Amino acid sequence: MLPGSPDAVEVGGRSVRVADTYSTTLAVTGYPAEVGAGWAEPILSYPGLVDLCFHIEPIPPVVASQRLRKQRGRFESSRRQDAANGRLDDPELDAAAADAAEMAARVARGESRLFRVGTYLTVRAGSEQELADRVVEVRSLAASLLLDTAPMTWRQLQAWVTSLPLAFDALGMNRVFDTDALAASFPFTSPDLPETAADTGMGVFYGLNLHSPGVVVWDRWAQTNYNAVILARSGEGKSTIAKHDLWCNLLLGVEAFVIDPEDEYLALADKAGGVVIRLGAPEVRINPLDLPPGDDDALGERARFMQTLVTVMGAGDTATSVPLPGDEARSLDIAVLAAYRAKGITTDPRTWRRPVPLLADVMAELERLDDAGRRVAARLHPYVAGSMKGLFDGPTTTAATGHLVVYALKDLPEQLHAVGTLLTLDTIWRTVRGATASGQRPDVLRMVLVDEAWKLLSGGRGGVFLETLAKSARKYGVALTVVTQDAADVLATKTGRAVVSNAATQILLRQAAQAISAVAEAFGLTDGERAFLLSCQRGDALLTAGSARVAFRAQPDPVESDFILTGPVAGPAARRR
Repeated sequence: MLPGSPDAVEVGGRSVRVADTYSTTLAVTGYPAEVGAGWAEPILSYPGLVDLCFHIEPIPPVVASQRLRKQRGRFESSRRQDAANGRLDDPELDAAAADAAEMAARVARGESRLFRVGTYLTVRAGSEQELADRVVEVRSLAASLLLDTAPMTWRQLQAWVTSLPLAFDALGMNRVFDTDALAASFPFTSPDLPETAADTGMGVFYGLNLHSPGVVVWDRWAQTNYNAVILARSGEGKSTIAKHDLWCNLLLGVEAFVIDPEDEYLALADKAGGVVIRLGAPEVRINPLDLPPGDDDALGERARFMQTLVTVMGAGDTATSVPLPGDEARSLDIAVLAAYRAKGITTDPRTWRRPVPLLADVMAELERLDDAGRRVAARLHPYVAGSMKGLFDGPTTTAATGHLVVYALKDLPEQLHAVGTLLTLDTIWRTVRGATASGQRPDVLRMVLVDEAWKLLSGGRGGVFLETLAKSARKYGVALTVVTQDAADVLATKTGRAVVSNAATQILLRQAAQAISAVAEAFGLTDGERAFLLSCQRGDALLTAGSARVAFRAQPDPVESDFILTGPVAGPAARRR
């Protein structure tokens, strides 16, 4: 006997007893004319033990076309017979004929397929009387959904076998479904979330619904914008949700860029075969003067960016940093364009394929100019010839191309963190804009994930870049995911509020008591939702999309745990990494 198999099965006319459990199976014999997505969810939400079983068998397109032709012939024959006998038109017959004609056209164009589908409900209870009561309730619930059910009298053994996960239908009580009707039968939906009018088929399973037996599957690519924010205090599982979402989107064909300040995404990048660029490591360089492809104003855009970069190099990336004085800005602009001309690069796009100048070339041009130019050159000296030259003293070493590019910033010295982060954001922005402008794989969706974004959203030029990306990402087919703690500080800044308000998908995990008021005001939380975010367990979250809310428990796949979970709670394997 196999482990876990019952010691006995007692078969009756209306039920089957397996060990100490009684069960009976109902076959669904009638369906409503139209159904919405997730119409079977109420059955799974029934508080008793009910198994919902679908047996699906595809019908070959040739066979489907032949049967539809015969069916349409029967309908047309019936209509002509009625007309010949002077009977009034049958509205139900006319509707069925029109549906058959539409379905035949869709099958012929390859837009839909036909399937034989058997739907069975197996009700379980601890006694025969309890089973009888449960069956009455389940049949009433099915009737409220306009489903007709029939008990399998004297066929309960075959019905019980059919309800087991054996892919064997011993009853054969099938109905023909088309693709749309079969897709609507998928029972694992969240009634708390709105249906999206333009479903892209890119839904991601986030976890188990805390208020119903269903699951939470959300399609960010079908929303008004693709952006998402994940807010939580430290240690509540926000990075786990972000990595799970990233992994699922990679499996769906999305290309991704990640800014990783704490080396939390390296295991995922290794598993996915991504590219890791460790800023601060020896022989890793990024040239801020690289020209993006496909941009008609690439030369002028690089000159303008150098103004921002030199400002951050001199004063750091803070909200109080001020632009260069007029004479220094003028000298820097002249020097940047002169450095490009020295390499044979002009406003003619045909020259942009030539090797671009380095930061040292710009400093050399500045030193040839006036006193203002020499002051700017003094700012650049530590990054060109001094102690911080490692990131800039050569051409870019690794191209930001591939399905996953992770910028690991943990090795960056504190003095270079602001410059390195700004340079990383600029490189990502140039890459996604250039890919769109040059028409490279226009059907590919892209994602930019910024972890520990509070370091940028507190102000400064990095925050401005992030705000620009949040507002402009959708027209480039890009989704921005911002993961951050310190919600109160983020929401207190203009940049933070702009990034949050431009995210159609918002995920909130447990919040600190000091920040809950700001979070509740920013997201319009009810008293119950406030209480939930103050007391929920690690991994519990509230997904908000406009006025729709659903609470769920994050449920990453066990296979993902090895490269998604980090920290002491991830177990010995994660600590060894």
